[in-house]
Amino acid sequence: ARYFFNKEGDFNNLTAAAYHKKTHLLVTGFASGIFHLHELPDFNLIHSLSISDQRIASISINCTGDWIAFGCSGLGQLLVWEWQSESYVLKQQGHFNSMVSLAYSPDGQYIVTGGEDGKVKVWNTSSSFCFVTFTEHNSGVTAVTFTSTGYVVLSASLDGTVRAFDLHRYRNFRTFTSPRPSQFSCLAVDSSGEIVAAGSQDSFEIFIWSMQSGRLLDVLAGHEGPISCLSFNPMKCVLASASWDKTVKLWDMLDSWRTKETLIMNSDVLVVAFRPDGKELAVAALNGQITFWDHENAVQTGSIEGRHDLQMGRKELDKITAKQAAKGKSFTTLCYSADGQSILAGGLSKFVCIYNVKEQILMKKFEISCNHSLDAMEVCEHRSLFFISSPPQDFGVLEDYHYSSVSILDPLSFLLNIVTSFLGRSWAATTTEGLLLYSLDSGVIFDPFELDIDVTPSNIRKTLSQKEFTMAIVMAFKLNEKKLIQEVIEAVPSSEVDVVCSSLPDLYVEKLLEFLASAFETSCHLEFYLIWAQKLLMLHGQKLKTK
Repeated sequence: ARYFFNKEGDFNNLTAAAYHKKTHLLVTGFASGIFHLHELPDFNLIHSLSISDQRIASISINCTGDWIAFGCSGLGQLLVWEWQSESYVLKQQGHFNSMVSLAYSPDGQYIVTGGEDGKVKVWNTSSSFCFVTFTEHNSGVTAVTFTSTGYVVLSASLDGTVRAFDLHRYRNFRTFTSPRPSQFSCLAVDSSGEIVAAGSQDSFEIFIWSMQSGRLLDVLAGHEGPISCLSFNPMKCVLASASWDKTVKLWDMLDSWRTKETLIMNSDVLVVAFRPDGKELAVAALNGQITFWDHENAVQTGSIEGRHDLQMGRKELDKITAKQAAKGKSFTTLCYSADGQSILAGGLSKFVCIYNVKEQILMKKFEISCNHSLDAMEVCEHRSLFFISSPPQDFGVLEDYHYSSVSILDPLSFLLNIVTSFLGRSWAATTTEGLLLYSLDSGVIFDPFELDIDVTPSNIRKTLSQKEFTMAIVMAFKLNEKKLIQEVIEAVPSSEVDVVCSSLPDLYVEKLLEFLASAFETSCHLEFYLIWAQKLLMLHGQKLKTK
């Protein structure tokens, strides 16, 4: 049979389709964001709905045929629709344009992002889902931050407002404005959460408000160029402001906001960041340098020449050499690690660099995009060149893909902002590809089972040393730490496996079998684990079958 979707004069491109065999459902998506649900073979229209104003790029139906998933690439939308009850199971949408700024909550559970589309979104770091979107701003959001309590999000925008959002009731409870309309380019809040500061890019002033009353407390003038960054000292009442006028000014809050110190730089200052203990100030300038300052005595303590770490290759047809192109590269965002020993830096490049502050050397370089769609260079570098950072494990060849880019509108991935979490175990970056999370703990979840106060790793090891193997295994499963369970099981002598298996409570037999099943895929102790599995199944097989 042949059927036509489009009536005359209502032409609409079909962009995606999916068919479910069991239920004979045909789902079709169109360029206008409409989808149709037909029953075959009679081609009866069951349902039709407009879910987006962008084209539907992909459709998938789950195995039972109840849920239909739609992807709209234009808006970064993911929708799951239950067609029988006609309701949404899941709705997710990213920022329409680039994300520009981000901040971790104090406990590291949430991340807030601000975008050029004027939206402020709060994301859960464990599920990677956005759970609230604020749309009050009328123009692009330039900066976002959490207060120290973690229940209030602040955002600055080019629409001339700084807004405070309450994460309990999900509402905009304060709006801060300046006497004359100003475009705010940066934002900072002090450690008490009471003082809010925002810098202007057109009047070159810094505005100070009270969070409690919403009143404008002061206007700080003195810079002769747009304010590019603000940062409060976490330990003292000092505000650092960076500007395109090649200076960093330190303002003392207790001394009626007088300029305490002015640090002169060689180039336009793009970003400032205080070390978590407040004793050091890092400054990144337009010439690609990161300088470190003892701000109490206005003395420079070190510097990193970062331009070489940002540079890339060049395209075949580019007239500008890679060396010349690197002159325009600089870091636009800085962030200290939680212990203050390392600093993360990123800019208009696809690399994120982690430097050791004391040694002033590059420790690690992350490539946030492997965009092969551009006519670019492929550079092979020998690992022996990287002895400075860490000795190579093997003298293999490290493939590194370099792309050049002259304009910011290039479809390359650029780093726009970067933050580390409170514990320093993870960091996040806003890029033109989206929000990226990097972590040392790949999805570690503390999920204890019937835990009591005496079950600790040290007590488990103590029990193990006393050769109470069954007790140690039960305690390890209560703590539910995979590495610890493995350590305990591998410490049991193979001659004792039979005795341990017979004395193991029924509840833990299933847990141990589940653990063994996953261990078979990764462990090199195959025979040892097979002995465990054999003994368990011989002793408890009948009971497990009856269940």
